[in-house]
Amino acid sequence: MQQALYMDDMYLKEFEAIVESVKDNKYVVLDRTAFYPVSGGVVHDTGILIRDGEVFPVVYVGKFDGNISHEVSKPGLKPGDKITGKIDWDRRYKLMRLHTTAHLLAAIMHNKAKALITGNQIEIDKARMDFSLEEFDRNKIDEYVALANTLVRKGAAVKLGYMKREEALRIPDMVKLANKMPPEVDVFRTIEIEGIDKQADGGCHVSDIREIGKIELVKVENKGKSNRRLYFMVG
Repeated sequence: MQQALYMDDMYLKEFEAIVESVKDNKYVVLDRTAFYPVSGGVVHDTGILIRDGEVFPVVYVGKFDGNISHEVSKPGLKPGDKITGKIDWDRRYKLMRLHTTAHLLAAIMHNKAKALITGNQIEIDKARMDFSLEEFDRNKIDEYVALANTLVRKGAAVKLGYMKREEALRIPDMVKLANKMPPEVDVFRTIEIEGIDKQADGGCHVSDIREIGKIELVKVENKGKSNRRLYFMVG
């Protein structure tokens, strides 16, 4: 069973692993990995795999048939190879800050306007969230972002946990996605912004919202009936 190291240590930058399989000379499955695959609207990690001093750049990471697969830009790795994996930390850390921002904004939008998330996309150079929101009021949205920045300046710990499905769903507003978690998920991994929000989530986050920095609202779009799109970045 492949071990996804980022699930329990989101600040892990380097790790040792063994190559389990290689497909088409470029799709590499390891026995353990800290690389985050594209998932939940969040883009994948990049970085390098190193074998005996030789570097294999990781250009894409996805999950296929239950395994995290690393696409490398040059051939040469083979099953049984011992490698060192290194995450592109600057990229990962910015994605972590953006992802935690998304949770903070979602909590505020839900608490203030009962809005649910209908879509999201977090990439290194842009981030957006779609909300089910009846009224399109730019001033209100500006207020919500200003509140988020106030909370960021105060700070709050971000905690990782695990909960049984039955227990998690007894907590009001545990899952703010319009489409709930799939029924086959029995144990929820949770991300809690202390005193603000607790959500089922499988991604990578900062350990305190102070690390987010200033949240910048880039643009707001009206995408039709009850669908509002927010573009944001972190300074």
